[in-house]
Amino acid sequence: MEKVHIILPETWLFETVLPVRIGDINYGNHLANDAVLRLTHEVRLQFLNAHQYSEMNIENAGLIMVNAVIQFINQAFYGDELLCKIGLGKIGKSSFDLITQMIRQEDNKEIARIKTGMVCFDYTQQKVQAIPQAFLEKFQAA
Repeated sequence: MEKVHIILPETWLFETVLPVRIGDINYGNHLANDAVLRLTHEVRLQFLNAHQYSEMNIENAGLIMVNAVIQFINQAFYGDELLCKIGLGKIGKSSFDLITQMIRQEDNKEIARIKTGMVCFDYTQQKVQAIPQAFLEKFQAA
């Protein structure tokens, strides 16, 4: 099996702290893989909101998540507070990767790295569109 390794960005664009809730725990008594994606979604929404964006409108473009990769590093447990950081990865004409890193605050152990592939989408015309230049300029300069 090929090991997944997600490369972290040099610059982080946003960070927040999220708790591991009881609904995030699986039968192994640790953070579930589906919960990691839910937490990643929350981080993405908070990041966009902090810049007056939403998944339906970043400079008049919508967003669709087209793929997700999770690199699990350590377990997290109920009650853990996770420092979640988000930054840009690879950027294409109409798509970009968001990289999220989760770190347990108590002991500074990295829990996971997540890459989500985002595509800019015109929901009115139901087609892919180019990444808005204003969005790129705002975050590539960071």
